[in-house]
Amino acid sequence: MKFELPKLPYGYNALEPYIDEQTMMVHHDKHHQTYADKFNASLEGHSDLKNKSAEEIIQHLNAVPEAIRTAVRNFGGGFINHNFFWPIMKNDSQQPDGEIADAIVSKFGSFEEFKELFSNSAAGLFGSGWTWLVFNGKELEVLNLPNQDSPLALGKIPLLAIDVWEHAYYLKYMNRRADYISAFMNVINWERVNELYKDAL
Repeated sequence: MKFELPKLPYGYNALEPYIDEQTMMVHHDKHHQTYADKFNASLEGHSDLKNKSAEEIIQHLNAVPEAIRTAVRNFGGGFINHNFFWPIMKNDSQQPDGEIADAIVSKFGSFEEFKELFSNSAAGLFGSGWTWLVFNGKELEVLNLPNQDSPLALGKIPLLAIDVWEHAYYLKYMNRRADYISAFMNVINWERVNELYKDAL
């Protein structure tokens, strides 16, 4: 099975003015496509892995042959992280509602306290990586992971993520990562996050 680049669930300009059209085109069509291509290339000759979903492969990295494990971790992680990323954004974002809203208040004290923690974590992540809101089997957790590492490899269920690789924001925000993070908070698809949380439960 060849892993295909999924289409964006909206137009390239759908997240304007927060995330610009040119960034979306380069990020999806170039960067995400490269992860898909190199993930497929890393699996050549390993038909047993090609019969699994990309998420299953990343979830069980220790079962991947050592000779290709780093490539699978990097490119497979990049592939599934971006697959996850696009649908958790939308332009008419509202504040969280339902079960996820209750869980955020229970864990972090308030939605504003969660936003501050999540934003500060993303701003403080050194180098390239992602900041995640996950369900760890017991409660919500905010964590930073380097490069294209996935929470799935840690046994945690991703609910929300922000890509803080420079290619996610540099065309519009240059080196102002904090401005990009602030903008991102306006395009979170909380309905989707809530669905993922209910599924996790």
